[in-house]
Amino acid sequence: MSIKIVEAKYYMPKCKVLNSEIEKQFGLKEGYIKRRTGIEERYYAVNETIEEMALNVAKKINCIDVDMIVVATTSSNCLMPGISNYIQKELEIKSCICIDILAGCSGFINAFDIVSCYMRAERVKKALVVGVDLLSKVIDKSDLGTVAVLSDGAGAVLVENSSEKKSYFVNIEAEKDDKDMLVYKVGENLHMNGKEVYKYAVKNPVENVKKLVDLSGFKLDDIKYIIPHQSNIKIMKAIANRLGVDFSKFYININKKGNTFCASTPIAIAEMIEKNLLSAGDKVILLGYGGGLNTGSILLEI
Repeated sequence: MSIKIVEAKYYMPKCKVLNSEIEKQFGLKEGYIKRRTGIEERYYAVNETIEEMALNVAKKINCIDVDMIVVATTSSNCLMPGISNYIQKELEIKSCICIDILAGCSGFINAFDIVSCYMRAERVKKALVVGVDLLSKVIDKSDLGTVAVLSDGAGAVLVENSSEKKSYFVNIEAEKDDKDMLVYKVGENLHMNGKEVYKYAVKNPVENVKKLVDLSGFKLDDIKYIIPHQSNIKIMKAIANRLGVDFSKFYININKKGNTFCASTPIAIAEMIEKNLLSAGDKVILLGYGGGLNTGSILLEI
């Protein structure tokens, strides 16, 4: 039994925030933010809740006969009922498994693999996997390190069991965060130690992907695309360099979407499908890394 991506969509709020606005606020020279992060613009939700953003992307997908919804997020303020339950209720899905998970920026990788496990156990036939974060409401607007980088957004992937034999390998790991690199507590502002995050992000994801590739028996040359968490352009270039692969193998959209944490990977997948960049049989690596410290990668055949 294999897992197959059937459909993928994304949703961005309407309010676009340009670098020029932030650079003016902080008294920075034009081009400063793009040079340091690769980001040109990001999106903020104004009158939307995180649940509404998740629902907006779910509505773009044919969710008939979905029997599982898994939502990955880092910024929900409502612990019960979960965002997955909200989607189920609003889409009027009578009965399905609903799970919300907290696994930092790599949450979508964990969510996707949870669905895969249920499918291999033949408990689920069709599932909706959502990554959503509303970060503009939990950042300190005087902190350039988060204001320049973080964005709101939602992405969703519809997957189903397939009788076709498709490659699927996973490597998910967690390392304790002794330095509180990425912390968000409900009612407080999100904290990010940029320097420490960079040190972690250019090391652990590289080791994680190397283990994944060894486990699979494939080579990096066999991989058409690596789809990384859209963290920072310098981090992603460093990962590519340390893996010894050309940066063109990395799908990048951080320039137009910003860093949307759990939503970044499904947004990227949806864009790639929209642009006809993926074909049946292509092998891709989904890579997530961030708070926890959680690092995860999946080698998936389209």
